[in-house]
Amino acid sequence: MVRFVQVLAVVCKTGSLWRDTLSPATESGRQHMTRTSRRLSVAVSVLASIAILAGTVAASEGVSRSATGGGHFVLAGFLDVQFGFSAVAKDDGSAQGSFHQSYTLEGLTTSYWGTVTCLSVDTAAGRAWVGGVVTQVESDDPGARLVGEEVWFRVLDNGQGRDVPDRSTVFGFTPLFETSAAYCAARPWPADDARTWPVTAGNISVR
Repeated sequence: MVRFVQVLAVVCKTGSLWRDTLSPATESGRQHMTRTSRRLSVAVSVLASIAILAGTVAASEGVSRSATGGGHFVLAGFLDVQFGFSAVAKDDGSAQGSFHQSYTLEGLTTSYWGTVTCLSVDTAAGRAWVGGVVTQVESDDPGARLVGEEVWFRVLDNGQGRDVPDRSTVFGFTPLFETSAAYCAARPWPADDARTWPVTAGNISVR
């Protein structure tokens, strides 16, 4: 049974980021939400989605592979990213699940939610590639990505009870790949786990 961990939102105010991999979007009406209430909302949403999808993974029939996780990782040594995801690949080739990432950069908080449309897994290496579609965006950043865009990320499960942390990437968007399906099919993995970032709290499981 996959172990799930409680995740809490934190704020990190520093630095700059590559806009091709972390570009966030805004709706003016949402800018009035306080940072405190947004962080609480994000935490509750992630916990709820992981708990619901834990049941989905456990109960789904015809599941051939799964990848799940939640917690925080630190991007490039300075940016705390909260994440949660659960994805299953079925025997018929379809995939289901959901995912979330949230971060605060230069005082601007951005949160993405999405639905899984593809999953590729290398259980021997503990690697998984997850693709999907953005279904919800909450952001103060006018440069944000939009609902309906295709998105993907990859994760590394380094096993239980080891000192080596699990790892995750931030979300990637076009034009790096034309579609999330193309990403899952290509299964890119640069040498030395490049552009994956260590999980500082939480867990990732690839099965």
